[in-house]
Amino acid sequence: MSRRRRPLVPQAQAGLDQLKAKVAGVQQPEQAKYEVASELLVPLQKGYNGQLTSHDAGRIGGKLGGHMVKELVRMAMEKLPKT
Repeated sequence: MSRRRRPLVPQAQAGLDQLKAKVAGVQQPEQAKYEVASELLVPLQKGYNGQLTSHDAGRIGGKLGGHMVKELVRMAMEKLPKT
């Protein structure tokens, strides 16, 4: 099964990048995964990372993606009308 590595709505890419940087606490979205990796003590480096286990790679993406989802839910809850 092939993976789709781009957003369904291409215009949303800039917003997703901003969100990724925000949840990782960095200025540049490209630095987000390296910041999360350093927090998890995973030896991620620029370029080839063939030494990483799939478990470690999943920890990086899971934490980053999980925080992004939590932030999106929080933002949506704020916009809901209070009843």
